[in-house]
Amino acid sequence: MSFNIGKLSVTIAGESHAKALSVIIEGIPAGVKIDSFKLRDFMKRRVPGQNKYSTSRNETDIPIILSGIKNGFSTGAPISAMIENSDTRSRDYGERLDVPRPAHADYPASVKFGEYFDFCGGGQFSGRLTAAMCFAGGIAKQLLSEKGIEVCGHIASIHGIRDESYSSEISDVSGKEFPVISDAAGELMKAEIDKARMSGDSVGGCIECAVTGLSPGIGDALYGGLDGELAKAVFAVPAVKGVEFGAGFDVCGMLGSENNDAYYTDGTDIKTVTNNHGGILGGMSSGMPILLRVAMKPTPSIAMKQNSVSLSKHKNVELEIIGRHDPCVVPRAVPCIESMCALVILGKIL
Repeated sequence: MSFNIGKLSVTIAGESHAKALSVIIEGIPAGVKIDSFKLRDFMKRRVPGQNKYSTSRNETDIPIILSGIKNGFSTGAPISAMIENSDTRSRDYGERLDVPRPAHADYPASVKFGEYFDFCGGGQFSGRLTAAMCFAGGIAKQLLSEKGIEVCGHIASIHGIRDESYSSEISDVSGKEFPVISDAAGELMKAEIDKARMSGDSVGGCIECAVTGLSPGIGDALYGGLDGELAKAVFAVPAVKGVEFGAGFDVCGMLGSENNDAYYTDGTDIKTVTNNHGGILGGMSSGMPILLRVAMKPTPSIAMKQNSVSLSKHKNVELEIIGRHDPCVVPRAVPCIESMCALVILGKIL
């Protein structure tokens, strides 16, 4: 599975319960400093098993660099790495090929690949592959930071409980175990996740991501629009069901006079008083922070009994899922959204 934008190419291979994931990044120039400790710290933000709000699957996700980095610098060769799957438990998926899980890719994948599909953990459609995304995204974030471009995200909401918004001030919360601006809102979110977990259910939410420091004019018209490229990229993260920029769907209820962002100058730069356009106009960066929000569905694997079908018998059956699953994917998905945004921006400016 490959992601290409400009001179940048990222190829990811692997399955949830395969021996390992692999990632190849092409287009990184030689001589770029890559801090392995910063990269591991970034990837650790999505590692499972760190608290009761995530799956108990225990993976360290320490990447094994195979090529492209030597003595802390890129060599100009494709950067390749392997991330081992060390805590798989395939026995939990005994009947899953015959009885598809609701809201998972099981049924369409079984039609497409037949008996050869590795359905354990969702196979190649699993959120497990976001570990490889974060390896690539973590490197992209370092390169962007050297150019004064920062990409950061936070949990905007979980099951209707809202955090403060980046529309007022953009702050980096990556150092927090639970990435929210308001710790008080975060505690309410944790309680909501725990409530769903205890009842065998799950909850969804929203992630807000910001890109700052990007100069105006990056992007293209129509099919090459920066907003379109970003939307396509974040939809590669499993569980994403919607993306909006700036005021998003609220523009449907606005007048033009309310939605338009008036220009002004501070004597050096041209800015807008408001940022309803989310930092992108005509598919190009405006110089204002790029602001986007991503809707994440509730984890489809829940402990409650659900209705499904037996594909072999063509009859309705009741399904009870066992195994280890996140009661809410949103907290661990924040670095995944940051990664895909960083890769798009890096691809556009390389």
